[in-house]
Amino acid sequence: MWKTSDKVTHHTLEKKLNRWGWIFVSLSAVLISVFVFIPMVGALIMSFQTGKGVNAHFGGLTNYIRLFTDQTVGKALGNTFIYLIIQVPIMIVLALIISVLLNDDKLKGRTFFRIAIFLPCITSLVSYSLIMKNIFSNDGIFNQMLAHIGLSPILWTTDPFWAKVLIIISITWRWTGYNMVFYLSGMQGIEPSIYEAAEIDGANAVKKFTHMTIPLLKPIILFTTITSTIGTLQLFDEVQNITQGGPANGTVTISQYIYNLCFKYTPNFGYACAVAFIVVILIVILSMIQMKVGGKDNQ
Repeated sequence: MWKTSDKVTHHTLEKKLNRWGWIFVSLSAVLISVFVFIPMVGALIMSFQTGKGVNAHFGGLTNYIRLFTDQTVGKALGNTFIYLIIQVPIMIVLALIISVLLNDDKLKGRTFFRIAIFLPCITSLVSYSLIMKNIFSNDGIFNQMLAHIGLSPILWTTDPFWAKVLIIISITWRWTGYNMVFYLSGMQGIEPSIYEAAEIDGANAVKKFTHMTIPLLKPIILFTTITSTIGTLQLFDEVQNITQGGPANGTVTISQYIYNLCFKYTPNFGYACAVAFIVVILIVILSMIQMKVGGKDNQ
């Protein structure tokens, strides 16, 4: 049994810890409110305004009605969903396979390969985008290699189809290592005895991967899928620096279109805010769907 003095000391210490905890939480809450929530509310208010600059005035749902007749919005949404549907599954599966290979204790140079695959996601977005643009330009290294083996060059930056493929290749190259780190950390927490028992029962590498590794990593897979979805819906840097949204808006994304409305075309911040809330709504809807599919146990 605790003495009265011990209880008082414990209670005092707990109050001090709670006080410091609230101080740190309050600081974060203030910063998030100032730099996230208040700007979001301001953008929502601005999305109902029409006109430019000091002449802006309340326009009701004018901007939101315009969304349904804006062909560029439809094109940008279509391109964004193409990147989302194709690139995210490829990246998730590739990161899982690489993680399994690099989690093998028998593999020599595991540290080198882990660093090499993770390195792209800490490089500058602009730098790597320009490098990709030079490698895959019409007279770039890749097309020169094709010419040496007698194949026709691929118009990576001037053909709408191949331009999308180039964007998908670039995103996959950069972000696969990011997801790989999460899967590797999850695999480190799986007891080796589980795999040993499976081997005794006759399970091969494929069965262990599909029936054990993937189910055990399901919460992490759900997390990386949601973050990858959010990142793809906000895709901007690669498109802006590699193709500038061309050819003929063939690769433009919704985030790049928002940028164009603000800084490239005649500035229309009210309409740009209305377009931006499409991204917010899509992120909320897709995240809820993914969490629903993932199950309550993984939320």
